[in-house]
Amino acid sequence: MNQNFKKYVIFWLSQSISQLGSSMTSFALILWVYSIRHSAMTVSLMAFCRYVPDILTSLFAGAFVDTHNKKRIMLVSDTVAAFATLSVFALYLGGGLTIPYIYLINCVIGVAGAFQAPASSVAVGILVPREKLANASGMVSFSGNLISIFAPVMATALYGFGGLDLILAIDFLSFAFAFLVLLCAISIPEEKRPDKTAQSAPASDETAGKKDSLFTDCKAGYAFLRRHSGLFLIMITMAMLNFFSRLTYENILSPMILSRSGQNYYALSIVNAAMGIGGVLGGIFVSAGRMPKNAAKTIYFSAGLSFLLGDLLMGLGRSPLLWAFAGFMASAPIPFINAGQNVILYRTVPQEMQGRVFSVRNAVQFCTIPVGILLGGFLADYVFEPFMQSEGRIAGILRFLVGSGDGSGMAVMFLCTGLLGSLCSFFFYRQKKVRALGEL
Repeated sequence: MNQNFKKYVIFWLSQSISQLGSSMTSFALILWVYSIRHSAMTVSLMAFCRYVPDILTSLFAGAFVDTHNKKRIMLVSDTVAAFATLSVFALYLGGGLTIPYIYLINCVIGVAGAFQAPASSVAVGILVPREKLANASGMVSFSGNLISIFAPVMATALYGFGGLDLILAIDFLSFAFAFLVLLCAISIPEEKRPDKTAQSAPASDETAGKKDSLFTDCKAGYAFLRRHSGLFLIMITMAMLNFFSRLTYENILSPMILSRSGQNYYALSIVNAAMGIGGVLGGIFVSAGRMPKNAAKTIYFSAGLSFLLGDLLMGLGRSPLLWAFAGFMASAPIPFINAGQNVILYRTVPQEMQGRVFSVRNAVQFCTIPVGILLGGFLADYVFEPFMQSEGRIAGILRFLVGSGDGSGMAVMFLCTGLLGSLCSFFFYRQKKVRALGEL
């Protein structure tokens, strides 16, 4: 095995343990906040405060990552996020934890993540041989979805056994382990690797020196994507799909399941576990090299399948078993989407441009997330839920499809995103510049 790839495996394992702790904390905080407010909008604001600072900061973080030590950036970013979690822990023990403070802490974590994400992406490009990029992406999907299986179940059990403070303590310990592994066992070379794409790239702002301003470097990353319009179209597609997914799956899923199951936390954990199992199986297939050769086709057909089966079935379901199956069908294609995009990006973007391009990519793809989060919570609490309690004819037809009672309005929202997300996926795949990327 390549020596750098061995380092990546160690890095991946340690970061996965830290992510498990963080995911448990995120799930436990949703349970804690929803038990106080019983509002989808409150849960949406938690995610909103996490994503907006991340997106705004990421516009300029990539240039910083390209010209500074990647390992040091990750260590500092992770430390900031860990101290934010410690402050939540201290306030909870002292009885002073409030929902507005959680919003503030999420803002801090968002800023830290804006630097950590592109630094980690560049580190992957350095440590992983090009022929193993799809495998590495599959490993990330595998671990991420394995976490999705265990984090809700473990968080629910520990939340009932020891409360939020126990989960926060475990989160900090998992961070400490990953921090020490990265500090002591992982070295990330800073020298540039030769790249044919880089050699053939035109001399422009892309390859400007380190003295360039952050704004200039941000423009350089954006200019690269504009010249490679197929890449830019993929990112626009992902932005739209992120909007639809944040309206429902990654926003109101927990409130909907809790509302329709009589506040059954275990039903919610089962659905989240099923989503994780789907992602794990998808990640295993990708890691084993079972990904189709046409990366662009893989992205769009996987996305369409995820929305068509996952969202529609989640809206139509009325039991934990069907919700779990819908979650499985929604998450199983996601590793193929991520792997397809990573393969295309690493093939196309020169290494010295990756920090800037990945940061602009993150800003473009994720800029719709806060809108989807806020709009999803608003539509759930003030539009769809009241509408489904009305006596109108359309509401009656929809009640026949999704049922009645609390959460039925959110179920209708899942039907809408299922149709819109799948149509968007198939429409963008018909664009010639997108399909051409699959032939690289």
